[in-house]
Amino acid sequence: MASSPNGSGTKTPQSTPPQASPPSGRLTTLALVGGAVLVIAGGAAFYFASKKAVQPVPDDAVTVTITGKTCDPNDLTVPAGRRTFKIINNSDRTVEWEILDGVMVLEERENIAPGFSSILNARLEAGTYEITCGLLSNPRGRLVVTPSAESTDSARPPLTAFIGPLAEYKVYLALETSALGAAAADLAQAIRDGDIDRARQLYGPARALYRHIEPVAQRFVDLDSAINARADYLDRREADPAFTGFHRLEYGLFDQSSLTGLAPIADKLVADIATLEERLGTLQLQPERMADGANTLLTRVAGSFGSDGEERYSGTDLDSLVATLAGTAKIISLLNPLVVKADPAIAADAQAKLDAATARIEALRTPQGYPRFDALDAGQRAAIADDLRALAEATTRLNAAIGLE
Repeated sequence: MASSPNGSGTKTPQSTPPQASPPSGRLTTLALVGGAVLVIAGGAAFYFASKKAVQPVPDDAVTVTITGKTCDPNDLTVPAGRRTFKIINNSDRTVEWEILDGVMVLEERENIAPGFSSILNARLEAGTYEITCGLLSNPRGRLVVTPSAESTDSARPPLTAFIGPLAEYKVYLALETSALGAAAADLAQAIRDGDIDRARQLYGPARALYRHIEPVAQRFVDLDSAINARADYLDRREADPAFTGFHRLEYGLFDQSSLTGLAPIADKLVADIATLEERLGTLQLQPERMADGANTLLTRVAGSFGSDGEERYSGTDLDSLVATLAGTAKIISLLNPLVVKADPAIAADAQAKLDAATARIEALRTPQGYPRFDALDAGQRAAIADDLRALAEATTRLNAAIGLE
């Protein structure tokens, strides 16, 4: 059973309504018809929202089909440079597709529903990479990127032009990750103390801190899978032993209303965040990864608002989205001085898209906080998804404006 996001673990007592006479057959029929109309209207809203998000597919796009256990083809070779992939989901599960360089995610697309496809544009350097094929437990494929004239000719500005933004962003990541480690430790302590109400209260702030750094943290595939994986991407879903991290704690705290088995999960989360902090401290961050990371995250979250959300056990998707927008705002603000010099219109557009997305969320806020995801109607969720896609698209133009494409 899901609890309210305010952290209260108690159920609101239900008063017993006065007895009423049974509705007539005609009224029952009208009610059923009315309900069906609402369902159809909601489905239509999401359909048209998804149609608006359709991207053109270039003739040279590489098609990858994900089946139940593998990719087809499972071994790809493409020339270096800017490449487009069309990922088709022919399995019966919602899946993700990633290009991996060791433990680092170079590019990814998530929330690809069964029977649907997604477009991924990636700037690839020569080398050999792995690709994921659906569930996290499925065997990985191989992607070989060969040298090309395009990759040789695509020189970017000197790194010295980005020293200031990169240095400030590294400090931001260090501070947020340190705060995340402390918040996760407090959450783990509340769980060990058997205090479920306090654990529920501490869950949201800790989760928000991860969303702040997720544009970069999501690149570490092993840690992101341990810290942030949803049950959808695991073979046995919530019963899978690999279901750990924030969403496993969320499932126990808000859906199961139980602390049983959560202490070791919480302790592992603290350890994984400590490892993440170490890796971020030594990461050689490339400037294009700032906007690219924001784009990847926003695209994924937009997809979740077109389905059943990401924070499905607590319903706190809007709280989580506010944190995502805060992390995106940091990246836009750091790149803004460079982008304004190169193309003021692109800089203004990115800020306008961020402001529009933020304003729509804030308009939903009440004195009690943001509404639960399941309290949003289909039109509201579709509008939020549209805002996020527009913002994601605006972030892709930032790199192009400053010569990082």
